[in-house]
Amino acid sequence: MKRVFSGYRPTGDVHLGNYLGAIRNCVFLQKEMDENLICVVDLHAMTTLSDNKNLASDTLMMAAAFIASGIDPNRSIIFAQSHVPLHLELSWIFSCLTPLGWLNRMTQFKEKADKNRENSCLGLLAYPVLMAADVLLYKATHVPVGEDQKQHVELMRDLAGLFNRTFSKDLFSLPEPVITGPATRIMSLRDGASKMSKSDISDYSRINLMDDADTLAIKIRKAKTDTDPLPDTAKGLETRPEARNLVSIYAALSGQTADQICQKFAGNNFSTFKEDITNLLIEHILPIGQEIQRLLKEGKHLESILKTGAERANLLANKHMNDVREAVGLLKAL
Repeated sequence: MKRVFSGYRPTGDVHLGNYLGAIRNCVFLQKEMDENLICVVDLHAMTTLSDNKNLASDTLMMAAAFIASGIDPNRSIIFAQSHVPLHLELSWIFSCLTPLGWLNRMTQFKEKADKNRENSCLGLLAYPVLMAADVLLYKATHVPVGEDQKQHVELMRDLAGLFNRTFSKDLFSLPEPVITGPATRIMSLRDGASKMSKSDISDYSRINLMDDADTLAIKIRKAKTDTDPLPDTAKGLETRPEARNLVSIYAALSGQTADQICQKFAGNNFSTFKEDITNLLIEHILPIGQEIQRLLKEGKHLESILKTGAERANLLANKHMNDVREAVGLLKAL
């Protein structure tokens, strides 16, 4: 059985980078996999607890974005991480096996802790262990990740093997990373060298899924470009990060390759190109934003979907955790 586990931090305003780099891939995987688990990883968001004053509403927003984008709650299990306590239990068991040396090598921890490493929270260091528990709890065979998280999947696989060897039980499979889509990394509209992010001060740096048609048009019109016309091949974009980013977005939305886009607009200035990409965004993004708004207004329905999803996830998790508890020697609950 192909079972995919997709985990996404609740970020508040969901932007185009979230959609093209992650959410839309879940819609594709829903058609390809036998079982699809979509988890809003609210516990992971707590590594920046002081910045998460709207964690509950952000969790609902992320769930709404998945459903509005085409995730079917009847075909996929959509739930909040904190609603399945066994994520934390398995994470603790893995924490008691994981060598500190493995965690100290994690590139993301080094980058996020930076010079403030001594004051960084334990949760930030242990983040990959909880991430491993998220996936391995369900015996997932595939996990969608960005290029920057492949190292975390390697840790998952190492932990699965370590547990199996330590307890002489073949309880955990080795999940495969899934990196899909032509636009897995969408950059800022103001700086082609920086990833599109909610944390950017300027709202003009990103396309939010909740933006209306006028806002979409203004943001694309103001998007940074250069003075040269569009080249006839994608190779001509290699030293032009802002132009490359816009072409990448156009390609992802239209289903065409970057070379096809360049051939279509070769020699044109950006005004014509921007008009077309604006129309594409209005066609693809506007309906998603409108559906998110509808779902959020019908809050009880959205909460019901998450409740049902958590019930289904808990059933799967309990089946596996009974074997894990027995393997590590825990006393059965009386």
